[in-house]
Amino acid sequence: MSSPLAKKRIVVTGGAGFLGGFLVEALRARGAVEPFVVRSRDYDLVDRQACRRLLQDTRPDLVFHLAARVGGIGANRQNPGGYLFENAMMGLQLLEECRLAGVEKTVALGTICAYPKHAPVPFREDDLWNGYPEETNAPYGIAKKMLLVQSEAYRRQYGMNSVVLFPVNLYGPRDNFDLQSSHVIPALVRKCIGARDAGSAEVILWGDGSPTREFLYVEDAAEAIVLAAERYDSSDPVNLGSGEEISIRELATLIAELSGFRGRFVWDTSQPNGQPRRRLDVTRARERFGFVARVPLADGLRRTIAFFEEHRP
Repeated sequence: MSSPLAKKRIVVTGGAGFLGGFLVEALRARGAVEPFVVRSRDYDLVDRQACRRLLQDTRPDLVFHLAARVGGIGANRQNPGGYLFENAMMGLQLLEECRLAGVEKTVALGTICAYPKHAPVPFREDDLWNGYPEETNAPYGIAKKMLLVQSEAYRRQYGMNSVVLFPVNLYGPRDNFDLQSSHVIPALVRKCIGARDAGSAEVILWGDGSPTREFLYVEDAAEAIVLAAERYDSSDPVNLGSGEEISIRELATLIAELSGFRGRFVWDTSQPNGQPRRRLDVTRARERFGFVARVPLADGLRRTIAFFEEHRP
């Protein structure tokens, strides 16, 4: 069946990034007119005039807002002010300019970091406002949660059609494997393979390994975003995830096994654990636009490891 996205003029902020690249491929497969990939060197979305110029230059029917300044625990601790300001300004200004330009629909991504530190597990969308986020990534999480407030307010006042999705931790090929800014899976992959090749007996990891996390394979995430664009027209937030959790200790053991690292892990408990548990209730995504994650964690990790082995420096 033909997709309602076929022949649409589409803009993807963050389209040159990890998730954005897979989203652009998914849109092409739906028959969309070649999506316009926004690059920060051409349009600095922290600058409102750049947001306006982007929409004047592209005249889109649909805007996907994926652009973000983001990183792991270490990067969040080092850049709380920058992450708050830049992410908030990008979202606020881009959605406002989309409204003024009469864009048919915007699809924006929030973050799992927006949930309260001690939200009941599994995280349900109705619990988003029932507490403060985990401290190390709260500025980033709050900045992205403002997208939800803006979407709801603009729909109520202006009738603007916008959707805000809250994906869990993503992983997969083409991820960011820079140890200074990467998230947990690419960092573990790089550390395990580096230690394996160096013949090291141990790898040092932050925290104590007890926190749990949920992960969504990047191609599944791209499919979920496309389905929401095709089938969902509401400002009610929607979780995107697999609905399954694993402890960081178990995850490290699995990645070591799949990558061939036979040493031991040393847990540096002077470093933070981050949020104690993360697992999403994914009922709403299934019921409202038919998304169910397809790629099991072990299979996705094998693909991620294979990509890193082939493309590492």
